[in-house]
Parts: sequence; C-alpha cells; structure tokens
Amino acid sequence: MKRLILPLTFIILTSNNNISMAQNKIHQTAGRDLLGEFAPGFAQLNDDVLFGDMIWNDTTFSLHDRSLITISVLVGKGITDASLKSHLELGKKHGITRLEISALLTQLALYAGWPNAWAAFRMAKEVWNDDNAFTDKERFQQEMIFPIGEPNTTYAEYFTGNSYIAHISNSQITFSNVSFEPGCRNNWHIHHAATKGGQMLVGVAGRGWYQEEGKPARQILPGTVIHIPANVKHWHGAAADSWFAHLAFEIPGENTSNEWLSPVSNEEYNKLK
Repeated sequence: MKRLILPLTFIILTSNNNISMAQNKIHQTAGRDLLGEFAPGFAQLNDDVLFGDMIWNDTTFSLHDRSLITISVLVGKGITDASLKSHLELGKKHGITRLEISALLTQLALYAGWPNAWAAFRMAKEVWNDDNAFTDKERFQQEMIFPIGEPNTTYAEYFTGNSYIAHISNSQITFSNVSFEPGCRNNWHIHHAATKGGQMLVGVAGRGWYQEEGKPARQILPGTVIHIPANVKHWHGAAADSWFAHLAFEIPGENTSNEWLSPVSNEEYNKLK
C-alpha cells in the first residue's frame, strides 16, 4: 500500500492540463512531464500504474466513484492543498455534482475533522462556483446509478436538443448510458446488418419514447427493455416534460452500420403524451 500512496501525493505537483480523458479513460502524463528525467521509475508508477489500468482505469468503480474515494482519502489525511483542488476539479468533470460534494464533505467533517472539511469546502466552493445547487440535471443524476456523462458532441448533428453519453463498457458487448434533456430525441435511423445486429435499450431513469416506422410510439420507463431488430427504421428520446436516460447495447452482427435519416418533426413529436 505504501508504494501506491506515494504517487497519489504526487498530484500536489500536477494540474488538470496533465490529464486527458477519452471514452471515460484517463491518460496521465504529469509524472513524465515533471519528474521523467529526475525520477523515471516514480513517473512510470504515477502515470501507468496509479492512473493506468490497475487503478484509475480499472472499471470496478466508475471514474465518478473513484473521484469520491480519492477526495475522501485526501481530506481524511488532511491534504488540503493543490492536490485536493486538482481532484475536486477532476471529480466535477467525472460528474460529481455540487449537491454530492456538499453532502460528502459534510459527512467527512464528522469523521475526518472539522478544520479539514472547512479547508475542503473553501476549494469546493471555487470549483463549483458556477453551478446552481439544485439544477434539473443534478436532480436527474440523483435518480440513477450511471453517470450522465459528457455532452454527446460526436452525434450532436443527429439529435434534436441536448444529449449526453457515458461509455460504460467496450468489452464483450459495447454499451453506453445515453441521457436526453426534456424534448431531446435522435433522428430516425437504421442499424443495418447482414445477420444479427440491431440494438437493445434499457430504461434507466426518467420517461422517454421509442417508435418504429409505421407503429405507435412506446413509452420507456426505468426497467423497460426495447429490442430493436436490425434494418428497422426508428427513433428514441425523452418525453417533452422529462429528462430521460437509457442504456444502449450494440448487438454484434455481420456487416453492421448505422444510417442516420431525417429528424423527428415537431408536429409528430408533439402528438406524444
């Protein structure tokens, strides 16, 4: 354990500019950037072990939960310097809300000491200074165990409204948590495949809709399972008055591809109640 604690305290020397995230994986370069020539072994442990597949990129815990754990350890040990500020900023990127950090630090005050909590609150107030305490997005995050994720910029042109995506797994079966703001929906589209293929949706939180061409729309609630055959034109998204999230499972098949089509018009969408 002592060998792993040392790289953790090394974050005192880092800033968020040394950390990048792709598809919910962390790539850390602070060790090599700052100590690569002076202490290459330490740099390798910091970048490849602590922030590699053994710890931060191990999928046993989400990045959101790992940030909560790390913040708790730092505050508990009385480390309330630049390293804590760095992890508070990283935690916010991982989806920790203002409401969550406030509740965490309040609990830590009773276990880790009142002065430690005060010091951490001063930093947290700076990090979350642009957030309202109870935004609709934060309230929605409290409804589900999966993170809302980052803005879905990759497919934004195929969505009406704002959506977010959190990649949950890229092993065995690829699936993500997709969240939609009220009224947001994706375009009509088709998951093509020569054999097998298609997609499966599982409602996680909120209320949404799924519709195949020529059929009535189906409501999706938490626990609803939607099986989408390959080569079927369809769309899915949030109800007009509710945030919505579903897990999207990509079903393996041969010669698979996605074809994005026209948006769901306001006229046909507004008919749904």
